[in-house]
Amino acid sequence: MALAFPFILVYLLWRGLRNRAYLDSLPERLGWLPDRMHQTVSGSIWLHAVSVGEIQASAGLVRKLRVEYPQTRLFVSAGTLAGHALARERFQDLADGVFYAPLDFVFAVRSVLRCLRPGLVIVLETEIWPNLWRESKRAGASLMVLNGRISDTAMVRYRRFGWFFHAVLDCADVIHAQSRVAYERYMELGADGDRLHLAGNLKYDLEPGEPAVAVAALVERTRPSQVWIAASTMGPAFPGDTDEDEVVLDAFEQLGRDHARLLLLLAPRKPERFDVVAARLESRGIAHLRRSRLGAASTIELPGVLLVDSIGELASLFSLADVVFMGGTLAARGGHNLLEPASCGKAVISGPNLRNFPEIAEDFRAGDGLLEVRTAEELMGAVDRLLREPELRRELGARARRLSRKKAGATQRAMDAVRECMGKAMPVRPLPLLWRALLTPLSWIWIGAAASKRSRQIRGRKRLPVPVVSVGGISMGGAGKTPFAMFLGRLLCAEGRHPGFLTRGYRRRTPAPYTIVPSGGEAPVDVTGDEAQLILRAGLWPVGIGSRRYETGLKLLETCSPDVLVLDDGFQHWKLERDLDLVLIDALNPWAQGGVFPAGMMREPFSALGRASAFVITRGKPGHTYSGIQAVLRRYNATAPIFVSRLVPRGWVELATGRALPAQAMVGRAAMAFCGLGNPDSFWSSLEGLGCRPTVSVRFPDHHHYRPRELRHLASQAKGAQLEVLLTTEKDAVNLPPSAASLLEPVRIYWLRIEVEMEKPEEFVSWLRQRLPPAPPACDAPAL
Repeated sequence: MALAFPFILVYLLWRGLRNRAYLDSLPERLGWLPDRMHQTVSGSIWLHAVSVGEIQASAGLVRKLRVEYPQTRLFVSAGTLAGHALARERFQDLADGVFYAPLDFVFAVRSVLRCLRPGLVIVLETEIWPNLWRESKRAGASLMVLNGRISDTAMVRYRRFGWFFHAVLDCADVIHAQSRVAYERYMELGADGDRLHLAGNLKYDLEPGEPAVAVAALVERTRPSQVWIAASTMGPAFPGDTDEDEVVLDAFEQLGRDHARLLLLLAPRKPERFDVVAARLESRGIAHLRRSRLGAASTIELPGVLLVDSIGELASLFSLADVVFMGGTLAARGGHNLLEPASCGKAVISGPNLRNFPEIAEDFRAGDGLLEVRTAEELMGAVDRLLREPELRRELGARARRLSRKKAGATQRAMDAVRECMGKAMPVRPLPLLWRALLTPLSWIWIGAAASKRSRQIRGRKRLPVPVVSVGGISMGGAGKTPFAMFLGRLLCAEGRHPGFLTRGYRRRTPAPYTIVPSGGEAPVDVTGDEAQLILRAGLWPVGIGSRRYETGLKLLETCSPDVLVLDDGFQHWKLERDLDLVLIDALNPWAQGGVFPAGMMREPFSALGRASAFVITRGKPGHTYSGIQAVLRRYNATAPIFVSRLVPRGWVELATGRALPAQAMVGRAAMAFCGLGNPDSFWSSLEGLGCRPTVSVRFPDHHHYRPRELRHLASQAKGAQLEVLLTTEKDAVNLPPSAASLLEPVRIYWLRIEVEMEKPEEFVSWLRQRLPPAPPACDAPAL
């Protein structure tokens, strides 16, 4: 591919000089997508449908994806100008973006993946692109092939490099073959039988659309006795082959003598043939109009021709027809899909060349669902017969409709597979190969040092006289540990316990070895650190803050007498014995670049998961199974139960006044969002779930203490962009200086109040009861 790049670039420039639209598409084909498509949150869906036929076939699937995943960003790519134009028209209210698919170069594909951050990549029909498939998997996305087929021509090439494509097909999580022939070809190329399914053709599920208003109005004004559509006509495949446009025009001229009010809708397959066919109509003296020039009052003398020189409109016109000839079947082109006119119940005529759709052709031949002709002369006779015999037309159309409905259901089967694949996705941002090679040896040093430290600390491990429940993780940065620890504290109170909290107080600014704050007490953020401050502000539990958790715990027990301790971020604090180790896995970034620091952002290797008492997948989305994450967890720990939690926005709080607003209050507001979190995707995801689309999003380092000059800069940015509000998190709010509200005037700042919810909370409570000793009676703290 690298060697071919200069030649491909020359070809692209040549195409661009011939057609300016192709030149305009080059940035996207090289991976440079518009800023509006750049995602701050992983988990979007990218559907690639190369051209017009695939775009039309995917319409039902796109609608179902939008309904089932309303909060998930959906992007559609196309490879051709016509496909791109149709996708923009069809999906303008369904997709969050339509773009040209990148060329299959690593740099272009990676650029698009970094921009879209997909959790699922769907490839329609025959697009086997090695780099796209491989890089999608490296980015942690699930990869599906839907409506898969391999043409005769492509199969010859694939067989030649079977050893190579075997490896490529291994990247796919699911392949849905549209026919038995396609299924067998995928098997021959080495597709995994467990991932390959004979799922049927999406085009069997096509629903006829309403014809374009202008065309329907023309037919109404003209009132033809019959309408014949010659669909997707093709030029000769080689010298001496049939030119279908010529054949159709010859037949039309003869038919016009006996069918004086006949209207022909002639739709060439290729846009480059529009002008060629128009010139032929002109030279023959046939009355005609071009669809592109159709006006509100246009009319046409009959017999006459409407040249359909538009893209993506043909399928909606079949409902107007009495007879349809399907092009690409007299010329040696392999045919086009019969299902669109058949689904409208129209009498379909076809030539013998249907090799691109062998099973559909076989079904229609066996079920008498089409009238097949061999020559140009037979075409004219077949059209004439159907125009003269309305009963035959109706019978043929009815059989065609029944056959088109007989194998419906591929779209629903595709959606079932989508749900499964969405659960398998494990988003990751892999390091480039060079950086990985340089940093991996350093990660070995980190692993060795951590193992040595753990061994020393375990030898001197101490136990406190009350149960200890640790909430931690194996990755650096935010997995939602503190919000979950607070949720656990409320849950323990609801169970009749008196919990206390032990926390390190990261980045607190005091020389004191520990700080004890009783429930309802206060302490400045410099003394506590931001995460401990969040626990204190809840006012429900006593908190011990200090790096030496055992000594701090003893002092907390002496002062406040809790009967159970929650150890916040304690999975790597090996000095203190604990009864339960809850390990949190962030659904938005489960494996922190997939490597131990500095080759990634994991604190320990995957083997550390074996120490967990239970796992909690945090920041989950309703309806997601997270089967991919669960499979990895089971690989290292076969017994620990796995739970799923999510963050639920409860409302906004104005920083200056403390005024509370409902969670939906910021929808539609011109806003800037900023945060300093270990995983800012959590905040961006919460905003997206609320329907908030900030104009500007700014990221600061985790635990960032904001300086006045930084706030003045944010205010300046907001004013320059004419934004009304600044949105941030509660954790960031405690790190703002006391003068923050006045520094930002007149722009107002709000922070988001969130809480944790568990899926199947009764199972988590039951497990917790079994693993902890019975609680002493009475607890005054509020229940959940």
